Amino acid sequence: MATDLDTGESLAFGSEGHDDIPISLAVQASAALPGLFPPVRIGERYFVDGALIKTLHASVALQAGADLLICINPLVPFDSRLAARRPRHENRSPAPDHLVDGGLPVVLSQTFRAIIHSRMRTGMDRYRHEFEGRDVILFEPTRDDTDMFFTNVFSYRGRSRLCEHAYQRTRSELYRRRHELRPIFERHGIELNLGVLKDHSRSLLSHKRRPDLATSASALDSSLSDLEVWLQAQQI
Repeated sequence: MATDLDTGESLAFGSEGHDDIPISLAVQASAALPGLFPPVRIGERYFVDGALIKTLHASVALQAGADLLICINPLVPFDSRLAARRPRHENRSPAPDHLVDGGLPVVLSQTFRAIIHSRMRTGMDRYRHEFEGRDVILFEPTRDDTDMFFTNVFSYRGRSRLCEHAYQRTRSELYRRRHELRPIFERHGIELNLGVLKDHSRSLLSHKRRPDLATSASALDSSLSDLEVWLQAQQI
């Protein structure tokens, strides 16, 4: 999905009449966020990020017949009060007491995130009513994740660490939501591999790693959660 800069209209690449666009060029246009990347010329038209019109174009896939849709939204507003209560070792990127202290780039980032996140939540509620019987699952960072908010995504040096961080947080989120997700995935023939999710030595960038304090704390929390579920089942 991209936005025609001259008309403000959305365009789904791959749709009838627009199925001759190379995927690489379509992705480039879809990611051309104004202010960060220049508009992308395709034919005689210029395109920018599709998020200008709509944050999450899930309806395109749902209208095409998808019955399970997994959505990833990495852009959530940051909550400095929540971050201040998080143990220091769990966030490597420092956060100012007030986002205004981070200057114009931080203020603009928070503003942009707040706008698109509000629109996305509205869209998610609409999908549940318009496409009853379909499953739409959303994954996004927590609002106190300073690493996801403050890491410079244009820094090649920090990209590996950010990818590893996102991988570990996603595994933790899958395990935390396992009771909610298991019946949904089962309807579509998908099974969560809890052994992989509980293996805290796994790494995206290397085969094995030594768990840090945050990971060990997460593992303990997961085990206590399992124990609580088992005890509740025994009482029934």
